Amino acid sequence: MTEIDKPLRRIHSFVRRSGRLTAGQQRSMDEQWPTMGLEPGDTALDLDAVFGRSAPRVLEIGLGMGDALAEMALNHPENDYIGIEVHRPGVGRVLGMLAEQGSRNARVFCHDAVDILKRRIADESLDRILVFFPDPWHKKRHNKRRLIQPDFVQLLRAKLKPGGILHLATDWEDYALQMTQVLSDAEGFLNTEGEGQYAPRPEYRPITKFEKRGQRLGHGIWDLLFERQ
Repeated sequence: MTEIDKPLRRIHSFVRRSGRLTAGQQRSMDEQWPTMGLEPGDTALDLDAVFGRSAPRVLEIGLGMGDALAEMALNHPENDYIGIEVHRPGVGRVLGMLAEQGSRNARVFCHDAVDILKRRIADESLDRILVFFPDPWHKKRHNKRRLIQPDFVQLLRAKLKPGGILHLATDWEDYALQMTQVLSDAEGFLNTEGEGQYAPRPEYRPITKFEKRGQRLGHGIWDLLFERQ
């Protein structure tokens, strides 16, 4: 059994919430899911078949309410985007945004990220993986629940192409420090900015309402870019 085959402790990027869908979100789920929704399963997806073309592939884990994914899909039609989110209202909202702006280069899972990565995403099939503002689990006794842990990072590495980028962002300095340490210690990753350094926000990462609110409150923002060797 390889390291990737070993079962991972159940870590989630966001707390599963059972929020009620608005009428508009439910309508988007009903109307857009057949064409933009992806189902869990036991075999890896043929992404060329899913999107009907060969293009750079970007995976975002934890969409929240979907603002970043929708904006990236609109601004970068040359890329194909896959989102994973367990919160159904967020999935309904992003499907509505994608449909309204006419983006056909994005697909969404409403399921646990670990299961999707292990079963539905082929190894070395992604050009970039994005994890923007994951739950910081800021109480020290809860730090072990954080998504970015050594085993999970190696699962992400397996899905990236050589030269692919893992892009993390957080507004919690303690989490930024921990993520930097985990990635620096991880086999097969190289910090694109140099050891222990953070990256300027790449132009492709949108500034969300959540981030703007944090900046008004004086929160710092830390971006980490690590290349898969």
